[in-house]
Amino acid sequence: MLKLRRATVVSEDPLQVTLDGSDEVRNAWADRTMTGPCEVGDEVVVNVEALDLGLGSGGFDVVHVNLTRGLEAEGSSTEHVMKLNYTSLQHPVGTIEREEGAPRTPPPPVLAIGLHGHLAPAAWAAAEGGAGRVGFIQTGGGALPGSLSRDVAELLDRGLLVGHVTAGPAFGGSEEAITLLGAIDAAASLGWEAVIAGPGPGILGSGTAFGHGGMAALDVIHAALALGAPALLSPRMSSGDPRPRHQGLSHHSRAVLGLALGPVEVPVPEQFRDLIPGEVEGVVPVDVDLDGYAGSGLPRRTMGRDIEEDPPFFAGPLAAGTRLARLA
Repeated sequence: MLKLRRATVVSEDPLQVTLDGSDEVRNAWADRTMTGPCEVGDEVVVNVEALDLGLGSGGFDVVHVNLTRGLEAEGSSTEHVMKLNYTSLQHPVGTIEREEGAPRTPPPPVLAIGLHGHLAPAAWAAAEGGAGRVGFIQTGGGALPGSLSRDVAELLDRGLLVGHVTAGPAFGGSEEAITLLGAIDAAASLGWEAVIAGPGPGILGSGTAFGHGGMAALDVIHAALALGAPALLSPRMSSGDPRPRHQGLSHHSRAVLGLALGPVEVPVPEQFRDLIPGEVEGVVPVDVDLDGYAGSGLPRRTMGRDIEEDPPFFAGPLAAGTRLARLA
């Protein structure tokens, strides 16, 4: 069963609540496009599972419904495609997929990222390389609400991204797509010259071979190849991660490359070329500007480590974004 509790909003920014029968102030998050506004004094129902489990990136209560002002939405009378269908959060959306029979436009090059932390450095490097109009397609594998990512909001605000499509189970972007393949197919019609695609924040990790959110990159690669688009993988690399499976080239990237059914470019920063096993195919060495990104004002920490403590983690997507710009 869902671990739901009644709570009262005690702060709006940051959003905080107290559970019924408790004075403990707890951090919370609400997708206001779904729940409506949450104001001090509102009675809400929150999902407390992640915070009670002490999860890292998901360590906050999530507002399920606002009982005070969230029960008055009229819904849609025109859209019939449902996101989060057959759950209590199902809602209709308009989608961007090309109509059956409409002419196809060749899609732009597609960069697959296996975790959300690669989005900002990849988009920055693509812009620095002159990529033009770059859009982000958010897949499953991480957070599903499109509004959760502060990185996406900042990249859009700074013009480093020109659009945000939430595809498949993800929802709440500036545009919606029923499938990942349909989103990539529609990218050119949106005026995009390059695509970055991958999960939202907070992917699921595990020590298993394929049971992790990084596998979303494989779906991106296969969709791109099926549509005839050049496919690139942003390599997940590390010199500072304490977990052996993520040191050097992460097992996330190695798993994706080992299963890819077609040619994939793997842009690799020149200064960390030695971290890539010799058997990896498709490697393209690229010079990257770590200092430029470090001073850009964009996120420079991952899992508690600064860019200076784990430069390969950021150098990988910087190489990928630079290469994406050259192909765009």
